[in-house]
Amino acid sequence: MSEITVKPGHNSQFIAGVKMWKECYLENKGTDKWNIWKRVQGEGIMYVMTGMMDNWAEMDKEDSAGKECRMKVLELIMPHVEKVNYNIARTMPEVSRTSPLEGTKLVWVSFFRVENGVAFNEVIKETAALLRSLEGTPRGSWYSFMGGGPDSPDYMISTPYKGYADLDITRDGIWKVYENKHGKKKTDEIRAKIRASLENSWSYLYSLNEELSN
Repeated sequence: MSEITVKPGHNSQFIAGVKMWKECYLENKGTDKWNIWKRVQGEGIMYVMTGMMDNWAEMDKEDSAGKECRMKVLELIMPHVEKVNYNIARTMPEVSRTSPLEGTKLVWVSFFRVENGVAFNEVIKETAALLRSLEGTPRGSWYSFMGGGPDSPDYMISTPYKGYADLDITRDGIWKVYENKHGKKKTDEIRAKIRASLENSWSYLYSLNEELSN
């Protein structure tokens, strides 16, 4: 995941540069796939480029198309970029959706920095199991971050939507679902447990830019 902060007033130039780089990459028969998301809230203009690998060994592979188009990045994209923050995260399939939501155009991503990873994981495993038993699958996809700086998150959950209208659909949140199953006392206990495990948490919406994605 590459978080790319664009310089103020440079959004159109940045988009044009990414389009030309993508065109070059495909012309050179590049095989990498990626999504580019624009952050909806927050300060400034940020895009996030995401891609998937099956294992660490994929990072050893040479990307000849990427090398061919490197100058496009340096000349057409980077002059319009304020900063880049690069992260790697591992999927957590045991607590995540069983399959992607077809037609996803929007994701709500919540980030967590934790002080007690054991307690945090116990709670998300229990709530994911409950949603799986009641709804067939958890609602989002969990990831654990591989290293990072002192302000980097430890975990994140990405919940997909087909568009903004889906956000207007009313359904019970996880704690209401849990309370309906286990009662208020046990719900208060498990919420207190996860709160005590957290150092910080935050969330953003991200909108898919299909034209820049591959």
